[in-house]
Amino acid sequence: MRADAKLQEPGIQYRDMPSVEDLLNKSIPELRELFLERGRPVPRNFLEALEIDARAGAHQLARQIRKRYRSNRSEGQRLHTLLRFEIDLWAQGYAFVAGVDEAGMAPLAGPVVAGAVILPQNYKLRGLNDSKKILDHETREELAAQIKRDAVCWSFGFAEVEEIDKINIYHAGLLAMQRAVNALSCLPDFVLVDARKIPQCPAPQRGIIRGDALSASIAAASIIAKTTRDAHMLEMDALYQGYGFASHKGYPTPEHCRALKELGALPIHRRSFGRVREVLGLDPVQTELFEDGAEEFSTKAAVANAN
Repeated sequence: MRADAKLQEPGIQYRDMPSVEDLLNKSIPELRELFLERGRPVPRNFLEALEIDARAGAHQLARQIRKRYRSNRSEGQRLHTLLRFEIDLWAQGYAFVAGVDEAGMAPLAGPVVAGAVILPQNYKLRGLNDSKKILDHETREELAAQIKRDAVCWSFGFAEVEEIDKINIYHAGLLAMQRAVNALSCLPDFVLVDARKIPQCPAPQRGIIRGDALSASIAAASIIAKTTRDAHMLEMDALYQGYGFASHKGYPTPEHCRALKELGALPIHRRSFGRVREVLGLDPVQTELFEDGAEEFSTKAAVANAN
């Protein structure tokens, strides 16, 4: 997966590109591999020649190439829109713009993890989006790996269960974000944050509501945070068998809640969360997940975030 993954516009001519005549001497499967699977640029007049080619499959291939180009152009426009906050800051002279987001506010177990990423200017990665909208685990992992390769710098920060129980989940999320920013190997000129403000941030910052869906930098940070936390919960699954952490990642799914009631609370369960306190026979203490929100997300949201 390339950061600038694009299908070139039909009709562009490049030096050393095979002629239309040479290309038409290739078989349809060879042309399909060249232009659809490998994404090679389409030379001028080639699609028109393919559309009058009498061979079986030639017309279909021409339609597929045009469809692929339209899809690529739409994705390019989406990715450009996703950079609107960054483009404005770059124009003001802020060269290193960091995006910051967290994962793991709602789970009953495990840490909250934040990611921080500084992307190269005008960076476009096909498929980059809010991690919650990327439902396929392998796709998230591939995107995370590409972001790590391409980023100017990236980092993550943890707030452990003991800290969550001590200072509450809202402030633990801020602590994880603060640690992620401080762990960056290069100092950001400006920080974009999903919905909040980071205490003692080393650079000017802006909180953006739904920032993980509106900013490329925050979206990249959300993917780093999500994949880092998922990997940690896989380790917890190996350590604490029978709870299903590999599947639900600690979120309050029906599977997790049943295991919690049947097997009891573990050291990695958050004792400030109502469902855990109920199992332990303790009175409710923490009543807010966010300063103006409920303690836990709904089971439906929990299942979505566990994927």
